[in-house]
Amino acid sequence: MLIHTIEKLRELRKSWNSSKSIGLVPTMGALHEGHLSLIKKAKETCDKVVVSVFVNPIQFGPSEDFDKYPRTLEADMELCNSAGVDAVFAPSPDIMYGKGNRLSNDTLTYVCPPFFYVNKLCGKSRTGHFDGVCTVVLKLFNIVQPDFAFFGQKDAQQAIIIKKMVKDLNVPVEVIQCPIVRESSGLALSSRNKYLSEEGKKDALALSRILNNIKMCFNKGITDIEALKETAYGYLTDKHDLEYLEILDKNTLEEQEKASSDSIVLIACRVDNVRLIDNIYLGEG
Repeated sequence: MLIHTIEKLRELRKSWNSSKSIGLVPTMGALHEGHLSLIKKAKETCDKVVVSVFVNPIQFGPSEDFDKYPRTLEADMELCNSAGVDAVFAPSPDIMYGKGNRLSNDTLTYVCPPFFYVNKLCGKSRTGHFDGVCTVVLKLFNIVQPDFAFFGQKDAQQAIIIKKMVKDLNVPVEVIQCPIVRESSGLALSSRNKYLSEEGKKDALALSRILNNIKMCFNKGITDIEALKETAYGYLTDKHDLEYLEILDKNTLEEQEKASSDSIVLIACRVDNVRLIDNIYLGEG
């Protein structure tokens, strides 16, 4: 069932038996196997599943790809129907934020996560990005009122920040983080992979190779963080514009003196002028 308005979604929500558990999978559309894994987990966990499809304008910066971000609602609906999703909520910006609203914090109430969690990794280069993410996610939580919400590990910083928001604001939602889904080559699935040329896809494999090599070195006993990070440079060429490579605590994003089983390695790199992110836990597998 495709729903475009808050009122219709709330009507449907009210029609469901109050004893039924509800899962929400928030997306920006252009769905792929990674999203399907979230939907599958939601179906296993919950009685009813809602997938939101909304390209959120307030999480994009002025020079980012909001206008050209892939929008494939018809294909997304087919995928959701085949996966047994109960409702797809696909509102417009006017529905989500009010017609004519200027979509800035001059006129719109924003949710601002703690500076400690934002002033690093993706938040460092994407000023205001996580304010926009938290604002739309909290709105979706208020509209859908799910018991569970499902997010992918690929956006690890996002998942940690949303968990922090839920805890601090006493939101009655359990956030479930699901593993990264990869192509057979090792490339992490992303809607932005559609922007990559065939050559770019080959160059993008450097990200997963860097992460796997760091994990292999850690498993061999290397815990010095700078030494682990230095192993990355052999994989990088002039086709890679590395934005960051960090090894942090997987739960708090705090810096560590030494890498440990509680570490996560996170990388962001531009390939074909497409910004890609990936990560790996050192203590799993």
